[in-house]
Amino acid sequence: MEQKHAYEKPVTVKHILAFAVPTIAMTVFMSFYTMVDGLFVSNLIGTDALSAINLTAPVIQLVTAVSTMLATGGSAVIMKKMGEQKSGEAKEDFTSLILVNVLVGALMCAVGYLVMEPLFGGMGLSEDVAGYCTQYLSRYLIFTIPILLMNNYTLYMIASGKARLSLICSVAGGILNMALDYVFIAVFHMGIGGAAAATGLGYSVTAVVGCFVFSQRKTLLHFQKPVFRFKTLMDAAANGCSEMATALVTGIVTMMFNWTMLHYVGEDGVAAVTIIMYVLMFASSLYMGYSYGVAPMLSYYHGEQNHAKLKKLVAISLRFITAISLLTVALSYLLSPALVSVFAEPKSPVYGLAVTGNRICSIALCFIGFNIFASGMFTALSNGLVSAILAFSRSFVFMVAALLILPWLFGVLGVWLATPVAELLALALSAVLFQKHKKRYGY
Repeated sequence: MEQKHAYEKPVTVKHILAFAVPTIAMTVFMSFYTMVDGLFVSNLIGTDALSAINLTAPVIQLVTAVSTMLATGGSAVIMKKMGEQKSGEAKEDFTSLILVNVLVGALMCAVGYLVMEPLFGGMGLSEDVAGYCTQYLSRYLIFTIPILLMNNYTLYMIASGKARLSLICSVAGGILNMALDYVFIAVFHMGIGGAAAATGLGYSVTAVVGCFVFSQRKTLLHFQKPVFRFKTLMDAAANGCSEMATALVTGIVTMMFNWTMLHYVGEDGVAAVTIIMYVLMFASSLYMGYSYGVAPMLSYYHGEQNHAKLKKLVAISLRFITAISLLTVALSYLLSPALVSVFAEPKSPVYGLAVTGNRICSIALCFIGFNIFASGMFTALSNGLVSAILAFSRSFVFMVAALLILPWLFGVLGVWLATPVAELLALALSAVLFQKHKKRYGY
């Protein structure tokens, strides 16, 4: 019952941060050790291997997209039922959705191995880079099911009031990942395949702990005899379709970035894009962590129709995101040379490209936080359609349009401008839809 009481407390900054700080720390740490992966690969193997990690990203996004949908959408559906006092049904649905994720993991692993060879063989890559791509992805796919379970258990731990445990798992997994990066690459000379194995084993920590935690009946959500409800699956898919769309189109947009930079600059350009994506991902993780942390609160208050708490939570959230946006823009711009030098030597052509690109792309951090929160908020309110419109427009429509038009007009400068322009357009759409649905949800 302790977890239930947490939702009944007054909505204060302290109460919100009790939910959000652990998830912010978790997502920041996860993005940090992803950057550390890149650091080990670029310094111990080379920037060609760093390019390969970015080139495999679209396939990895395809593999995890459905799980992302079921995790975010399922969490919203289940916590809404908890707010409606349908706890037994919520636990049955939770168990069913976890089983569906295991089946999805097995299927997507097979799909990944099928598309791997034809994809990299048809991209016109150098023999070394193509080899790195195949080595990395073939090892990564082995861990598909644990990685998908990690995606789900992370959100369900947060929803069950165990955000600190989720953070501990992420930190432990990250430390294991970083340690194994060094051991596999520097000591055992396993190359880029060792980096993939280290990542998979690090992610598996949350999967193993989650299986144990959710087997205990004292946990707010725990495994119960599953009852498959087609409507629940469809509701979870509908609510989480924006997150799936984001995962899918992120892969497509990453491919477009790679192809554009290969056209204008070559493989050095892909390495520069990879470094900038690490920096943006690290800054964006603050907003993702906050959105994950408050999502169960939004869903619960929506389920019990507590408009006063919902309104206060949204107002505080917008002020928090404004402050973080100003801070991240300033830091990313000022620290660009230092951040890039971690991955590339100052004398290398990659360094100059990445510093220039990161300073321009830093402008996007003014807008990203609001767009992430808006999409996550509508998912938590069980409005998957609006969330999907926001996510798809931001991640695909606006980004693809910017990547097609701006490089044609400005060359490489246009590539760097694409992200800020797309995020600004997405912010305008978020503001319109936020205002349109304000009266309906009472926020």
